[in-house]
Amino acid sequence: MTFADTAQVFIAAGNGGNGIVSFRHEKYIEKGGPNGGDGGKGGDVVFVASHNVNTLVDFRFKPELKAENGQNGSDRDKHGRNGADLRVKVPVGTTITRDGEVLADLNEPDQEFIVAKGGDGGFGNAHFKSSVRQTPRIAELGEPGEKFEAELELKLVANVGLVGFPNAGKSTFLSVVSNARPEIADYAFTPLTPNLGVANVDEDTLLIADIPGLIEGASEGKGLGDEFLRHIERTSVILHMIDVLSDDIADSYQKIRAELEKYSPELANKPEIIALTKIDSVDDELLAIQSTELSKVTDNPIFAISSTAHKNTLEVLRELLKIVKETEKQTEENEIDTALDLDLPVIQLSQKQLDDAWLVERVEDKFVVTGAKIEKFAIRTDFDNIHGVNRLRDIMKKLGIMHELERKGARADSIIQISGREFTLYEQ
Repeated sequence: MTFADTAQVFIAAGNGGNGIVSFRHEKYIEKGGPNGGDGGKGGDVVFVASHNVNTLVDFRFKPELKAENGQNGSDRDKHGRNGADLRVKVPVGTTITRDGEVLADLNEPDQEFIVAKGGDGGFGNAHFKSSVRQTPRIAELGEPGEKFEAELELKLVANVGLVGFPNAGKSTFLSVVSNARPEIADYAFTPLTPNLGVANVDEDTLLIADIPGLIEGASEGKGLGDEFLRHIERTSVILHMIDVLSDDIADSYQKIRAELEKYSPELANKPEIIALTKIDSVDDELLAIQSTELSKVTDNPIFAISSTAHKNTLEVLRELLKIVKETEKQTEENEIDTALDLDLPVIQLSQKQLDDAWLVERVEDKFVVTGAKIEKFAIRTDFDNIHGVNRLRDIMKKLGIMHELERKGARADSIIQISGREFTLYEQ
C-alpha cells in the first residue's frame, strides 16, 4: 500500500435546516394557529482513530469531507430530519491542524473528536407562539456548519524509534524481534515507508518504529529522512543502530546525532541506546576497537548485537523496556504536578457571560456589532422577512445594544452590521 503521512483536506459540517412559517388550515377553524416545524441540525464531521488504517493516502484522492445538511421543517409541527454525521477513520497518531492550531491529536485507538460542528436548525413559527403573539410570522434560518481547510499529519505512536544510516540493520532487527515483516534489501533507502512491530519482552511488549535510513542533510530535506523524522517524535527512547563495519564509526554516529539536533532539540534529548550491528561478521579485536572509538564521542550505553544470530537482542529489548517504563512514570508524575499547580482558584467569566458579551464599534459610516450570542441570532435571521428583522431589533434592545448604538450616534437610518448582515437601526 502506498504510504502517505500528510494530507490537505477541506472539511465541511452540514448546514442546519430552515424553520418554516405555516398555519393550521382545518375545516370549521377560521384562524388556525402556527404549526411551522423546526429545521434539523446539520451533521458533524467526526474523526476516529483506528488501528485498521495506517496511511493518509486516501485523503489525497478525496480531499473534501462533507457531512449531511439538516432538512427544513415542514407544516404540522414536523421537525426536519437531522443531517447524518460524517465519521472519518484515520490512523492512530494523526493530528488535525487548522491555520497552525492543533485541533486534535488522536494518539489512542478508538479516540474520537468532533472536528467540525454542524449548524443548528432554525426555529419554525410554532416556536414563537405566545399569549401576546398568536400569529407569529417569524421563522429562523438554519446555521451554517463549520467549514475550513485543515492539514492532517501522521506521527506513528511507538515506544521505540530506530534510527541510523541506510543498511545499518534496522529492518533486520525489527523482523527478528517483532511480528513486523519490513522490506529488506541491499540498497540505500529500504524501507521506503516506516514500519511498526510489536516485540515481546518477557511478560511485556514494546511497539517499535523502524524509520527509513537517514543521510547527512536529512533534516534539511535531503533524501527521505525529513519525511520520516516526525515518526520518532512521540517515542520514549531511540535505538541508534550503527554497522560495526563503518569506516569511521564515531563520525557515522555524530552525523546522525547532528540531524536529530537540527530537526528538533527535544528529539535529540530523548534517551538513547546504541547498538553496534552485524557483529557476527567481525572478530573480537575489531569489535573492541570500534566500541572504544564510539565511546569517545558518547556516554550512552553501547550494545554489540547480531540480529541474524539473535545475539544480545533480548538484552537490548530489556534495556529499552526499562527506559520506556521510567519515561512513562516520569510523564505521569509531571502530569500530576501540573494538575496540582493548576488547582488554584481563578476568578473568570462564565461561558454564559462570555457568550452574552457584545461590542459596538463605529467603522466609517457603519456600526459593527460583535458578540457570540447576538451574532448567532443574526445568522439565524431571515432578512427577507421584516418580522424576523424586527425580532432581531427586539433582542438587541433587551441586550442593551440599541441604547449603546444610539449613544454612539446611530440614527434611525444608520446601517448596522452583524456577522456580515446589514440592516437599518429602525424599520424604514
